[in-house]
Amino acid sequence: MVPDTQPEIPGPHAHAYYRYEDAGEQKTIDVTRQNPSWISTGGDMISTTQDLHTFISALLGGKLLPAPLLAEMCKPHPKIPYGLGVFVQDAGPNGDGTIITHNGGISGYAALMYSTPDGSKTLTASLNYVDDVAMSLAVAFQKATQRLVEEVFGGGAVDKAEPASK
Repeated sequence: MVPDTQPEIPGPHAHAYYRYEDAGEQKTIDVTRQNPSWISTGGDMISTTQDLHTFISALLGGKLLPAPLLAEMCKPHPKIPYGLGVFVQDAGPNGDGTIITHNGGISGYAALMYSTPDGSKTLTASLNYVDDVAMSLAVAFQKATQRLVEEVFGGGAVDKAEPASK
């Protein structure tokens, strides 16, 4: 959805929350209603995890770009694993090859999408709570993401004894 200046999200959706400190007191507010155009080129679109799944599956399934352009898009830069709009990374020690990924966020939301290069297997996830205290959930979200990626793309070889919240 491209909201222009409309802050409403149609249909079912997750609410976004932001926690901050005010005069020594922790406060949490609902920041769902916002106009993402303030992010400039990084914003002005609202996507659900289903939208991300649909997009990455269509993109890597060859439905949006001719094969040569898609190959160029997924070709990582020699110094960083970034192509033209996507990151390319190793699927992990037990995985098969590479995975294509990108993430993003705005106040109160964070989202990610991962896929096999052919679009046959995808993972999309979102987080609807962000705070300004050193992004307290960021580390836990990153660890949980690593475990999910290993489980989905690495053959399910995650150590079940170690919780994702560690």
